[in-house]
Amino acid sequence: MTEATIWWLLAGGAVVAELLTGTFFLLMISIALVAGALAAHAGADAIVQLVLASVLGGGSVVACYFVKKSRKAALPEDSNQSFNLDIGETVMVDGWNPDGTANVRYRGANWTVIRRPGEAAAIGAHRVAEVIGTRLRVEKIPSN
Repeated sequence: MTEATIWWLLAGGAVVAELLTGTFFLLMISIALVAGALAAHAGADAIVQLVLASVLGGGSVVACYFVKKSRKAALPEDSNQSFNLDIGETVMVDGWNPDGTANVRYRGANWTVIRRPGEAAAIGAHRVAEVIGTRLRVEKIPSN
């Protein structure tokens, strides 16, 4: 079995492992293994093949790690306005119950609202910050 064949089998195994686990880093390793196979086809020495695959594999994994780390974390669906169109809408709170909830009329139905932690119980216009099940978590809109 030639060196190139071994590299191709390792690359195929890494791709299969990536498909089974969903780990994107294994895809970067398989690209490095393909580079080793191409180096073997080009007639490079075994040391050159190993160094090329190691540098490319390690570099791509490190690059993917830093790209993933630099991205902002996605908001949870409860408070993501792109996912839930109620986020940012305005409701009128006429009074708060002793348990910290209030009942409001919103979109033609009665909703229970709760305050964000640390917010005082104030009446007036509130902005929907997140939707928790059948409750709206609201924050007071500052008056000008």
